Amino acid sequence: MRTRRQLSLTGDLVSLVDRREPDPGPGEGEVELDDDGYERAAWDVLARHADRPLWVFAYGSLIWKPDFEHVEHRIGRAYGWRRSFCLDITRWRGTPDQPGLMLALEAGGSCRGVAYRLPDGSDHAQMVRLLKREVSHQDNLTTVRWIDVHTPSGPVRALTFWAVPRSLAYYIDLPVGEQARRLARAAGHVGSCAEYLHNTVVKLGELGIHDAYLWQLQHLVAEEIKMLHSIDDNGVTS
Repeated sequence: MRTRRQLSLTGDLVSLVDRREPDPGPGEGEVELDDDGYERAAWDVLARHADRPLWVFAYGSLIWKPDFEHVEHRIGRAYGWRRSFCLDITRWRGTPDQPGLMLALEAGGSCRGVAYRLPDGSDHAQMVRLLKREVSHQDNLTTVRWIDVHTPSGPVRALTFWAVPRSLAYYIDLPVGEQARRLARAAGHVGSCAEYLHNTVVKLGELGIHDAYLWQLQHLVAEEIKMLHSIDDNGVTS
């Protein structure tokens, strides 16, 4: 019988750093997609994958907040990709004064997540909705790709977001301790990085997925928050 691991990054700790900051808006030189841009991008993404049905591979927020229709889901593993907080963000869950980090897929290793099957029909409309949720700028489209996902019922070709080329301008490679420092402090107009990490680890646990990297990170973030608020191991503020 498997023993359930005790989460260090509790909801109470997350609440100490969770807040809403003003939206600073797009950064200098960022070209935001308009409706026509999303329409064209959706056709382009669909043209790169002729098979049906459509599958989407979720590894982060799409697991705990899918925000799209799906008719089936399977636990699956993507080989050649791993979770990584490697995107430097100054908006959404960070600010220019306190940058955060966004979770992405980085080349190497493997990643267990959830493959969602979209309903048949309205492919283009569904793709536009997904793109509007996941990408906001023209250069973000370079991170949208189709990958192979292995599931107990067989392999599927699935769309995933933020599979990151290292040439991306805001790619950043930080040691895990520095990642924890940022995640424990950063928040933006949609919430905190700590909240994002907590939600992801909790949902993965509910699905029986253990990611050693995220598990180490949530512990380090919890320790950072305790240090910031002078909380000892018994939960007492000194």
